[in-house]
Amino acid sequence: MNSERYANPYLIGALLGLVLLLTFYTRGRGLGSSATFARISTAAVHLVAPGHAKANAYFSKYLYGGRSPLMAWLVFLTMGAGLGGLFSAFISRRITGEVARGPSVGVSARLWLALFGGILSGFAARLARGCTSGQALTGASELAFGSWVFMFCIFAGAYATAYFFRKEWL
Repeated sequence: MNSERYANPYLIGALLGLVLLLTFYTRGRGLGSSATFARISTAAVHLVAPGHAKANAYFSKYLYGGRSPLMAWLVFLTMGAGLGGLFSAFISRRITGEVARGPSVGVSARLWLALFGGILSGFAARLARGCTSGQALTGASELAFGSWVFMFCIFAGAYATAYFFRKEWL
């Protein structure tokens, strides 16, 4: 793939830093996206079993003021990030009808593994009370020691995983 079709990562990093600063200034808190999926789950449970959602300690904290749990700025932030990424890929003609995978992994296996990995990551993010973007961006910008340890562990884990699974992509 031609690297000229990608944005400058330093420019994008600086813009992301400005968005983070603006979020702190306007909302009083940083960025993260795992709460969006908690709100989507709450809305789904509330739609099917409203009594259970109101009685459940986890779901009930998202049901307040008579508003839908989906009417939160983080939900719109997450939707905007997804749509913005899709728009960026579209205007730079990087959307293709293929599944990125190694030669020894079939399309079906790759999609199932991606789904399992996404579910596992989402569960872990809610269990940890924050996702990687919330930990790395927000926590690190607040100089939280735990967030810095988390970031270094994420990178070390990614490099270790890449070392052991690189043969799947070669």
